[in-house]
Amino acid sequence: MEPTPGTLLVASPELLDPNFADSVVLLLDSDENGALGVILNRPSRVPVAAVLEAWAEVVADPDVLFHGGPVSTDGALAVAVLSDPEDAPVGWRPTYGDVGLVDLDSPVELVDGTVRAMRVFAGYAGWGADQLQEEIAEGSWYVVASEIEDVFRSEVGDLRREVLRRQPGELAWVSTRPADPLMN
Repeated sequence: MEPTPGTLLVASPELLDPNFADSVVLLLDSDENGALGVILNRPSRVPVAAVLEAWAEVVADPDVLFHGGPVSTDGALAVAVLSDPEDAPVGWRPTYGDVGLVDLDSPVELVDGTVRAMRVFAGYAGWGADQLQEEIAEGSWYVVASEIEDVFRSEVGDLRREVLRRQPGELAWVSTRPADPLMN
């Protein structure tokens, strides 16, 4: 599968970089210049209300900031799914299907009610031209289809295992691999 907006990058056991070990990344943009995504399974302990108080009632549970990746961690991206595809809010940028980015400088009252779920990520994951394809070729990432539930689920602790488990063939087996195969 090609890494396109809306696909997931699931860290393989060989990916040891602590920024991405055991991570599931939602790709939001991918072209010849590089790729950008957010890590879905790294919630922080910081409530959205503590940083972006106005958005606290709009975000999905858990209502905390998520660590989106190691790039620009002092900034935030809001990923949301529309309630009605014909009623995109002010500050909406589509990425794939009914999922897109919400400009956090938009007035909350113009967005609230137009999105079914929203999550705020501090930072993002980014790759330069050809970098992601090289990492995929070396076996660092599995590229798989996403489901809306992957992006906005309230419990993310088992996301990587569950995404792998629903894949066909050998990828489903990877979901049961222990952290240290010698302990098997």
